[in-house]
Amino acid sequence: MRNVGVSLPVSRLSSPRTPPPRPRGPLAGQSVWGDEKAPSGRKPATPARRLTAIAFLRAEPQPAQAPGRWERAGRSERGWRGGGFQPDAFVPRDGGHGGRRGLRGKEEAAAEGARGPAMFSRAFRVRSNTAIKGSDRRKLRSDVAAAFPNLSAEQLTEFIPNKEELNVIKIYSHKGEAVTVYMNNRNPILFEIEKALYPTVYTLWVYPDLLPAFSTWPPVLQKLAGGADLMLPGVVVPSSGFPQVERGTVCAVTLLGNRAPVAVAVATMSTAEMLAAGMKGKGFAVLHTYMDHLWEYGDKSYPPTLAPLVTDSAEKESAEDEEEMEGKEPVISFSTDPLQHVDIGDLSLKGRDSCTILLGKEELDEKRAAETAEDANTEVQQEAEDSRTPQEQMDALFNQCFFHALKCKVKKSDLPLLTSTFLRSHMFSCCPAGQQLDIKKSSYKKFSKFLQCMQHQKILQVKELNKGVESIVEVDWKHPDIKAFAVPEGFSSASAAQDSKSEDREKVYHAPEIIPLYGVSTKMIPLFQESGHRKGSILSSSEVRNIIINYVKTNELVDETNKNFVKVNAILCDCLLDKSEQDEISKLKWDDLLSRCLERLQPLHQVTFFGQEPIVRKGNIEAIDITIAQRSSNKKVTIIKNLELYGLDPQCVANILQQKVQASATITPVPGTKDRVQVQIQGNQIHHLAKMLLEEYQLPRKYIQGLEKAPKLGRRK
Repeated sequence: MRNVGVSLPVSRLSSPRTPPPRPRGPLAGQSVWGDEKAPSGRKPATPARRLTAIAFLRAEPQPAQAPGRWERAGRSERGWRGGGFQPDAFVPRDGGHGGRRGLRGKEEAAAEGARGPAMFSRAFRVRSNTAIKGSDRRKLRSDVAAAFPNLSAEQLTEFIPNKEELNVIKIYSHKGEAVTVYMNNRNPILFEIEKALYPTVYTLWVYPDLLPAFSTWPPVLQKLAGGADLMLPGVVVPSSGFPQVERGTVCAVTLLGNRAPVAVAVATMSTAEMLAAGMKGKGFAVLHTYMDHLWEYGDKSYPPTLAPLVTDSAEKESAEDEEEMEGKEPVISFSTDPLQHVDIGDLSLKGRDSCTILLGKEELDEKRAAETAEDANTEVQQEAEDSRTPQEQMDALFNQCFFHALKCKVKKSDLPLLTSTFLRSHMFSCCPAGQQLDIKKSSYKKFSKFLQCMQHQKILQVKELNKGVESIVEVDWKHPDIKAFAVPEGFSSASAAQDSKSEDREKVYHAPEIIPLYGVSTKMIPLFQESGHRKGSILSSSEVRNIIINYVKTNELVDETNKNFVKVNAILCDCLLDKSEQDEISKLKWDDLLSRCLERLQPLHQVTFFGQEPIVRKGNIEAIDITIAQRSSNKKVTIIKNLELYGLDPQCVANILQQKVQASATITPVPGTKDRVQVQIQGNQIHHLAKMLLEEYQLPRKYIQGLEKAPKLGRRK
């Protein structure tokens, strides 16, 4: 093949480790022909000639560099920046000059997706919500065991239980990425991206040592929740050194002074590379944080206060002692190693816009003053607790959290309540700051034995509603121990606020007052015009009855021989009788007269909700419709419609039913309507619905249809 006339200096074809300088502009002094300008009369370099030059470069052997695939940094080869050829814009995938080595394995896609706003920093869209099957549960347990080998068999069984309901939720992030979320007790515990499992903060609060952890400063959390990645200057370097991680390792991010993780991130470089880079650059691609939308999808509980390791606390005390002795302004530093020295002035994060967070001397002084006040209070408590053994202290802590949860957290509508849900969602949130509930350190050893002890004291009643699954079915809130329990001072305001919120959310439902009304139609005008009514006049049934009685008496239409009958005159004949009946019927009974009159009036109804003005609507009110539908594999679902017409929130009804029957409940649009939704719950749940609608909500039975489809109890095959 004929050689193309491309002349490039040999220096331009050297190893990628010493790239040539980039041209300053398209065909401005430098072009595809090299350092010299294009010969006079010759056309400027075209895209075809550029590609020829690229092919020439690829064919040229590269010393000390194995031939590999070439890619344009940040774009494909079809993208061009300027008109001139830029040899240094193409870098090898396997790590040449100017290239950024990406994450390896499944975490690469997650890290790439974390660029810009984090995955859950904005609202996501739920595609489906289903209960996990037994085979899928076993597969999930094996996947979790493979992803997190440091979980013991007992922890794995507790994490992925055999009997408790697990839900699988398919969602789309704000960037259109498909994510699978696993839910347990209404809290997301895992999320899966590109077949890689990641724990949520709810899981890490129960198992704080599940992932290698890196600490940062408390003000950084707000930036992470807003979608920023964690930069290395914002990472606190302990004197014991960083945990050894590789590029692509899933890590937890904690705040200084608390071991409870607040974020899940992927390391963009190994520990050695972090130190070699002088703790500069992006260190972690953040996927999920406390206070993001995935956290909001759970019960929105707060991170527990977990004491840091002994080395960290000793390190903090020694640093404070040195600062007090020197009498100088505090400098946040944990090591004399220049590579590990972190100045707070260099603390930066990279989100949409770069931002810098500075901790001033005043903030540190305020924090220290608050810490000294807390230490003074805790010292008094510790002196009183030192006389008890650790086991007795844990028993007392369990009793305190137990009575606190029953008095402030659990409502009667929550029953029956799973014992595991009661422990995780209610008792854990009542644990004081700096302490942690651990049943193994108590004298009970098992939570079931603790509840049995409380049952012997007749405080509550526990039953096994499903095989192997215990639930709290009854609580005696009038028990002297519950009444005598005083909420700790630290929880008084928070508990009061939470109680007020729960009371607002669980206000007593008042059934609406429904009154049937009637409008005067065109055909009935002659009958009602004597009483001063015209077309469209709205009347109640009693008003219609009085008008008819007065009309009959005024026109002397009562039969003289039998007062139970009314003689039909011309107006009554035209208004109430059909054409076929006009020649045959001359008298009507009073009841027949009134019923015929109501049938020929326009039906209306008036609904008055508690504390609101009455609302008049056309037609008769639709009853709450309960139906049973068949799904695949001979499974049945219960569908409830028209709840909104009676002032009931479908989502609230679905949540209450889901708790009571322990089955999956979803909200779907009613086919053929725009703004109406229906509740769909697994199984035939008409018995529970009837009890809730008739007894709890006090709705009249005539406004509920489908109750006859309930399964017959006590029927044996």
